[in-house]
Amino acid sequence: MHPRTLCFRWLAALGLGLLPVARSGAQDADSSPFLPVAGPGAPGAVAENEPLELHGIMSTSDGLRVCIYNVATKTSKWVGLNESGLDNKFVVKSADPDHDTASVLSDGRLLTLSLRKAKVEASTAGGWNGSNLPPGVSVVLNPTAADEQRRLQAIADEVRRRRLAREQNDRLSDQSGGRMNNR
Repeated sequence: MHPRTLCFRWLAALGLGLLPVARSGAQDADSSPFLPVAGPGAPGAVAENEPLELHGIMSTSDGLRVCIYNVATKTSKWVGLNESGLDNKFVVKSADPDHDTASVLSDGRLLTLSLRKAKVEASTAGGWNGSNLPPGVSVVLNPTAADEQRRLQAIADEVRRRRLAREQNDRLSDQSGGRMNNR
């Protein structure tokens, strides 16, 4: 596997662990975007109240490192294969970065943990919806050299307009004896 792919997966796993998730309304556990698609008892299935979660797999010069998160204590630990972690609560037996899974021995049970897959949905609630741009401003995805030139020209025109307005304000201030009219 390419190192960039592993780095991306590690960063994605880190992001999933750090991002707060807001839910509106009740949602069935079956339709949760954070549960794997596999059915109960299948490899990678997440049981209810599972004490451990897989939060990342990365390749290092010392071999694979796996991040295991303890749900109860809200702590995580990066460990290598056949290493124990979190006060000997688990031992990582194997890891498969191609399938984002790891086998962990915990309390005499062999658990197969999977990285949770992110589900991205479009939303405009409280965010940018494309219509709240200033007049005359448009968004250009993958701008060409001509688009960039127009953008730079618009910036230069705005700087020039503000400079003239400031100079005009300074002249008016000088003509009134250095005092601004307060009403």
